[in-house]
Amino acid sequence: MFKNLFGKKTPQKEFITITLNAKLQPMHRADLADALSIVLDKQNIGDICGGGSLLEDNGEIQECDIEIEATDSSEQAIDHILDFLNNTLSPKGSRLSIGDKVIPFGKHEGLGLYLNGTDLPNEVYQNCDINEVWAEIEKRLGEEGSIYSYYQDSAETALYLYGNQFDVMYQLIKPYIDSYPLCQQCRIVKIA
Repeated sequence: MFKNLFGKKTPQKEFITITLNAKLQPMHRADLADALSIVLDKQNIGDICGGGSLLEDNGEIQECDIEIEATDSSEQAIDHILDFLNNTLSPKGSRLSIGDKVIPFGKHEGLGLYLNGTDLPNEVYQNCDINEVWAEIEKRLGEEGSIYSYYQDSAETALYLYGNQFDVMYQLIKPYIDSYPLCQQCRIVKIA
């Protein structure tokens, strides 16, 4: 290690990459990174230094990264990071990379609700509101999950739900999606 002008050692920095198997818009990834930054500061682990998204061919987000410049990469520091993620958002299939070491993690399952944006009668689009769908799904999920992000293109609007169990989330929202006109012809996809 190098010493600075006053003879103190400069802390060695390592880079940690958190790859979340989550379809998060950049603003939603940034919200998570901001919350993680508080933990990093409190534990003197390091700072968020970047992030990004891997896109599918259609432009939908496949997964996203949060990058940390760490001054502490000890096992205890990694445990603090993983504890935070497990208590906020840690979809199955996620991983943490430091150097050549990869630590798989994740306990949450994901459900993608893809609403048909082209094939329903015009009056459905005129009389229904995606914000109502969002609010009702959040209410029905309760403690079992939450909507973390969304995606919209010319054919569909997707809501990304993450929670304890895919099957439980699906059963909780099924009566609503079966009854609300905007949810007709929707697709349900397991995303984590």
